[in-house]
Amino acid sequence: MNLVNLESVSQAFGPKPLLSGVSLGIEQGDRIGVVGRNGGGKTTLVSIIAGELKPDSGRVTHNRGLRVGGLSQRDDLDPAATVESLVLADRAEHEWAGDPAIREILANLLGDIDLSATAAALSGGERRRTALARLLIGEHDLIILDEPTNHLDIEAIAWLAGHLSQRKSALLVVTHDRWFLDAVATRTWEVVDGAVERYEGGYAAYVLAKAERARIAQAAEDRRQNLMRKEIAWLRRGPPARTSKPKFRINAAEALIADVPPARETVELLKFASARLGKTVYDLEDVTVHAGGPGAGPLVLDHCTWQFGPGDRIGLIGVNGSGKSSVLRLLSGVIAPDSGKVVEGKTVRLAHLSQELAELDPRRRVLETVEEIRKYVTVGKKEWSASQLLEILGFKGEAQWKVVGDLSGGERRRLQLLRLIMDEPNVLLLDEPTNDLDIETLTELEDLLDAWPGTLVVVSHDRYFLERVADRCVALLGDGRLSMLPGGVDEYLERRASGTALSARAASATAAPEVPAAAPAAVPAGLSAKELRELQKELSRLERQLDKLGERETKLHAEMAAAASDFELLGKLDAELREVGAQKDSVELEWMELAERLDSAS
Repeated sequence: MNLVNLESVSQAFGPKPLLSGVSLGIEQGDRIGVVGRNGGGKTTLVSIIAGELKPDSGRVTHNRGLRVGGLSQRDDLDPAATVESLVLADRAEHEWAGDPAIREILANLLGDIDLSATAAALSGGERRRTALARLLIGEHDLIILDEPTNHLDIEAIAWLAGHLSQRKSALLVVTHDRWFLDAVATRTWEVVDGAVERYEGGYAAYVLAKAERARIAQAAEDRRQNLMRKEIAWLRRGPPARTSKPKFRINAAEALIADVPPARETVELLKFASARLGKTVYDLEDVTVHAGGPGAGPLVLDHCTWQFGPGDRIGLIGVNGSGKSSVLRLLSGVIAPDSGKVVEGKTVRLAHLSQELAELDPRRRVLETVEEIRKYVTVGKKEWSASQLLEILGFKGEAQWKVVGDLSGGERRRLQLLRLIMDEPNVLLLDEPTNDLDIETLTELEDLLDAWPGTLVVVSHDRYFLERVADRCVALLGDGRLSMLPGGVDEYLERRASGTALSARAASATAAPEVPAAAPAAVPAGLSAKELRELQKELSRLERQLDKLGERETKLHAEMAAAASDFELLGKLDAELREVGAQKDSVELEWMELAERLDSAS
């Protein structure tokens, strides 16, 4: 059954049309993901479909009696109303308490929120989850979600994906979270240049199909360019010959030249040289940290010993409020540990991207904000000015003279990333770097980080981004430790589901230490603090050795491919390859034994 139809819909804000002659429909059971550049018209499209915005032209038809539920990027919660009244409306307690579906929604979205609290007392993330819970408890034929994963942690996002996949209602979701798209969407719409391109499947299928379309279009363009070269050459054979040419041939050549499209506007991120890192980056030695300062707020780290080495690429995972940002502030020196010591390497050049963007002066202009870091930078053999780099990042012409306070969240994020990278750091601490970035900019950032050789610690609820840029994951599970996750995000979710991790509420209950400040530091049973540090250092050494052996394997494969006709050399390379493989197996076994010893001791 068809729920919504759009016929020749157009909409513009200013001179550039966001939608131009768009015709499409949503059927019962559809689960559609909407993607596209920031400002490209995604929110406009879903607002028109929801009936919240009347198009400039065209027709929007809703099925009679259609029940539409929506979650916009801004909530309309009454500040004086309680969470219970907002979410459960006039339902009696026995009614909602006896409904397992409602209890599941409340437990997964509002488990750490007091239902008697007023909306005015909630944080931005709590307001978001309250609005989402209110929507999901209702009955709808079509649910429209605009960035539903904002302010949700990885665990809540995984639950939401499973919940939406089981609902019978149709779904239209705008999101930059590619893992979430793959988990919930069966079709993908891309809003681009005023049109809506439609693809079957979620994000992965969309990328493959788009690549295939690009390949076919490139083949057609190659044929067209070849024909164009022939036509132009034919036209240039000289004035005497040109006068006798059939007019239709001249018109054909001019048509081929006339509709050649201009260069596409792209966001390009540049790779800068990194300063050399020494053997020590950050060593945490018996560190204790509370989120609110010494002895105040939830306990984040409890006599924790850890080492961040050169080239480490670590994803830091945990529920909201577990202290991930506190760990980054600890490493950057913004806060000091309650006890213990943080040793920073002498060669560390740090860049810290925080969530608040407070270091951007809202009164300054965009170009001035970049030039205060550096006016010129040399990349390869070419020198770039700050203005040229801003153009590459999408700040063209007058946009460079905008006041920072007038920029959107995505623009401020791009501006700060440019400032950080221009300073040529060798250690990057990124706190939710994907906030307000569209998918195209995200892929550019991932490409940059793929080739970046320094140490990276990233906090993100974007599972796709996290798994792409980090080599290993570490979790804050509410027990005061940094726990290694060999199985990545999947292992984290399994441990959370099995109850081996403390909840955020339970973690906050441990805020006040039960032992006097002068009590000796607690260490895992059977290990002294010194032995624990040695174990951590040995694990890091083995990981670096594994990286080197892996690089040698790759080089040997390349050398064998180049020496395909030299059987004597092939034999030598093959023998070395087997030896490297045996060494790698031995080191991996040693690493696993040490990791198991560390886990069993703790």
